Amino acid sequence: MKLVLYDDDRPGLLKGDGVVDAGEATKTVAGRTGQQTMEGIIASFDSLRPALERLLARGKQIPLSGVKLQAPLPRPGKIWCMGANYREFGQRPPGAAWGFLKSPEAVVGPGGVVVLPPMDANIFHHEAELVVVIGRTAKDIKSAQAMEYVFGYTCGVDVSARFANAGPGGPIGKSFDTFAPIGPCIVTKDEIADPHKLQVRLWVDGQLRPDYNTSDMARQIPECIEWVTARMTLKPGDLLFMGTNHQGLGPLQDGNRVDMEIERIGRFSFSVSDPLKRRWTVGVDEATARALREGTAGPGATARPL
Repeated sequence: MKLVLYDDDRPGLLKGDGVVDAGEATKTVAGRTGQQTMEGIIASFDSLRPALERLLARGKQIPLSGVKLQAPLPRPGKIWCMGANYREFGQRPPGAAWGFLKSPEAVVGPGGVVVLPPMDANIFHHEAELVVVIGRTAKDIKSAQAMEYVFGYTCGVDVSARFANAGPGGPIGKSFDTFAPIGPCIVTKDEIADPHKLQVRLWVDGQLRPDYNTSDMARQIPECIEWVTARMTLKPGDLLFMGTNHQGLGPLQDGNRVDMEIERIGRFSFSVSDPLKRRWTVGVDEATARALREGTAGPGATARPL
């Protein structure tokens, strides 16, 4: 099942090239905001599921062309991101687990605009990632039970401003407003046989950049949930970005159209605005890709605007 928010925080089910309104079936958990409503659906999904399945089978579809999809979780309570969690096509051994929090204000949805802030960044990168949606309150969860706490998955881009001498991950460069586009839907976990065998792709102005499989993940979802919940409680509707393979990284700059897709989940797009109109070389940032493979420097250490 694919859950969406559309128009003015209305819950719906994505079906082919249309949306089935789910407002009537979810009115008992409806909140004042779309976020609250989706959290209610997630927390009560087992009881809501029969009615949602009937809607999916028989409900009237509204063409996607006639609705505006929103971020499926517009203001999650927490956004955790795993760092350096890919083996760069097997060329980099796994290191110690680490991660960081991203601001909930960073979320934008399909058709949204990523706005590059006027800070003196080396470069602004796109990081296309599988995102786990948490389904139950989770604290000190062992990896053997961790998948029981997963509700589903969505697509996300961890937009990253790289600063000189920012240290590993440079977390402050991850949390600017609009730096977490997500969408187009939440796919329930039963729809994905193995989340560690999904192809992730991202295009900038039609140019394919990242193109990798989640099988390259250094630490899989259960291990990451164990690591995060040893440090902090996760709640229904919280997000866990699983990291990226850096070999397709490239710059984001003013006027770009970005499309992201994960197989079996879906595809969404957003645009980029830079009030300062800075420019970088178009294409994959090969220097960063090589440095990450070889472990010689952090992302964007040498990049600078043209």
